[in-house]
Amino acid sequence: MADAGFDRVDAYIDAHLEHYVDELSQLCAQPSVSAQDWGMGECADLVADLLRRHGAEAEQFETGGNPIVVARIGGRSDRTLLFYNHYDVQPADPFDLWTHPPFEPTVRDGKLFARGARDDKGEIIARIAAVDALADSCGGQLPCSVLFVIEGEEEISSPHIAAFVQDHADMLRCDGAVWEEGGIARDGNPVLPLGVRGILEVELMVRTLSRDAHSGTAHLLPSAAWRLVWALSTLKGPDERIRIPGFYEYALAPSEQDLALLDGLAERNPQFAEQLRRLYGNRGFVAGHDNRDLQRSVFTPTCSIDGMGSGYQGQGSKTIVPSTAMAKLDFRLVPDQDPHEIYGKLRRHLDDQGFQDVEMRMLGWMRPARMDPDDPLVRLTVRTGREVYGGEPSIVPLIGGSSPAYAFAETLGTPVVTAGVGYWDNCDHAPDEHVRIADLRNGIRHIARILAGFGSI
Repeated sequence: MADAGFDRVDAYIDAHLEHYVDELSQLCAQPSVSAQDWGMGECADLVADLLRRHGAEAEQFETGGNPIVVARIGGRSDRTLLFYNHYDVQPADPFDLWTHPPFEPTVRDGKLFARGARDDKGEIIARIAAVDALADSCGGQLPCSVLFVIEGEEEISSPHIAAFVQDHADMLRCDGAVWEEGGIARDGNPVLPLGVRGILEVELMVRTLSRDAHSGTAHLLPSAAWRLVWALSTLKGPDERIRIPGFYEYALAPSEQDLALLDGLAERNPQFAEQLRRLYGNRGFVAGHDNRDLQRSVFTPTCSIDGMGSGYQGQGSKTIVPSTAMAKLDFRLVPDQDPHEIYGKLRRHLDDQGFQDVEMRMLGWMRPARMDPDDPLVRLTVRTGREVYGGEPSIVPLIGGSSPAYAFAETLGTPVVTAGVGYWDNCDHAPDEHVRIADLRNGIRHIARILAGFGSI
């Protein structure tokens, strides 16, 4: 179907866009913060009911955590396209930095403001709307079957999705998948990531005393804060190299094709470094990277201290020797690095450095995943993105973030692409998260075109 043949699809979207914004508002008004176990069951029920209202056969599956909603709509061909999404959202704190309350969706200046408006409830509504619009133009029957898989734990590293996919592989069998997010770059053209980094999230804990002590005893009693600082200092040096033995052993280097794609991104956006400086206020970049190296550095695994806590942190002074200290870390891992192997290497490293007393707890993990740039689904997504947005999509071989794409790509052996409603400044995970209504419309149009072409590729 040529792009001109989508006139009826686009007309349907325009005629019903306000309705879909209303449905998105209803979905965002229901809190679903997985990190705080807030509203999860209620939101799963709402998602299942929403899918049924749009003609899907929906079912909830219990896990060791939050329910997973699976829904199917049949089509003419024997091919199936899977939509992966999540109904959980990030905590909305700090609430006082929101212009409007995060769970009271508000439309202003062509944008819908709410927690989850983009990540990821906006994407859920966009896929439902695309199915509706295409079914309307095809006499009520889609060109291929559609399978929705919508989980409630993505924001806490999806601890149950991999086992769920393995246990239900026959039910979830598909020929391709569209992932939970996507959108456009600063130039207004779509971005197509083909890979995600893995992640290992760890908490370290030190206890040196049964209770805090007067700092007048600091010459006698060991400080948990210093003990943790010394342990952390062994993990990474000022050169940014991670000092855990064997950490880089299986880290896959970028291919020539990867480097060419990354260098192309640098050429398309020569102001990338300056844009980051304006956004974050930083003077320089890790390892002194310039614009070209900033793009290439995504193939560098990382060790981040996400948070630390010990002793007194209130107003004024309290002179103590802290009895406990903790730090939360995450390691972003590149293809071929395994989070469980890295966890074992971290434990051995701390032991070898004399920190056997530092306790470790794994908080979450996901493996890296990569897609073939020449896969037919990738080519279809690029072509239809070009038709919708009028410019050349940016193909990104690997992004810095993580997702459970591996659970589907590995178990089901299916290609995974992205197409969505985002743009570079949606304020995802931050106060004033929002989706632009125009981006919601174009995201629906793009998904509809992918779905229309998927039945025959």
